[in-house]
Amino acid sequence: MAFKILKFLILTAILVSLTPEVHAQNEFPNVTSRKWTTKYDQYFRKYTKRFFGAGFDWKWFKAQAIAESNLRQDAKSWVNAKGIMQIMPRTFHEIKKKNPSFVDINEPRWNIAAGIYYDRQLFRKWKAKRPLDDKMNFTFASYNAGFRNIVKAQNVCKKHGLNENLWHNIKRIAPRVRGWRHEETVGYVEKINVMME
Repeated sequence: MAFKILKFLILTAILVSLTPEVHAQNEFPNVTSRKWTTKYDQYFRKYTKRFFGAGFDWKWFKAQAIAESNLRQDAKSWVNAKGIMQIMPRTFHEIKKKNPSFVDINEPRWNIAAGIYYDRQLFRKWKAKRPLDDKMNFTFASYNAGFRNIVKAQNVCKKHGLNENLWHNIKRIAPRVRGWRHEETVGYVEKINVMME
C-alpha cells in the first residue's frame, strides 16, 4: 500500500512539473494559428519590410505582439506601456521624432510600426556574430528588459568563461545577474520562440 501511495505521489509530482510548459504551449500556439487574428498582419508585413527588408520573416514581430498583448490594441501594462506592442509613451515620443508619420500610440498601425522600428534599433546594437535566432532573442530580450540588462548578463557570461553571444548561455547565467527580473524576460523570449516553431 505504501508503495502505491509513493508511486502516485511521484507521478503527481511529475505531472505538476510538466503543467506550466504544457500550459504555455496551449496558451501560445503557433503564430499562424487560427487562434490569433489576422487583421493586423498587413501592418506586420509592411513595417517588417520597411525596417528589416523584404526577405525578413514578419511573423517574428507578430509573435512578439502576441507575447506582449495577445494582439489587444487596448492593452495597458502596470508601467503604462500601451497597445499591441506595449510601447512606453516616452519611447513612442522618441520614435516619433524620427518618424513624424507615426501619429498616435493608441492606433494599432502606428503602435506596430513603432514597435518594429524600435526592434530594428535594438537589432542593430547586437553586432557580434551569432545565429539569426540568437540575434532575435537578444533583440526581444532587450525590448523586454532593456539593453543594459542584457549587456550586464553578457558580462556575467564572460566572467564564467561562456560565449556571451549565445542566448542559451545568457539564460544559463540569468539568475546571477543583479537587478534583472530574468524569469519574465526568459519566459517572454521563450513564448516567442514557441510560437515561431
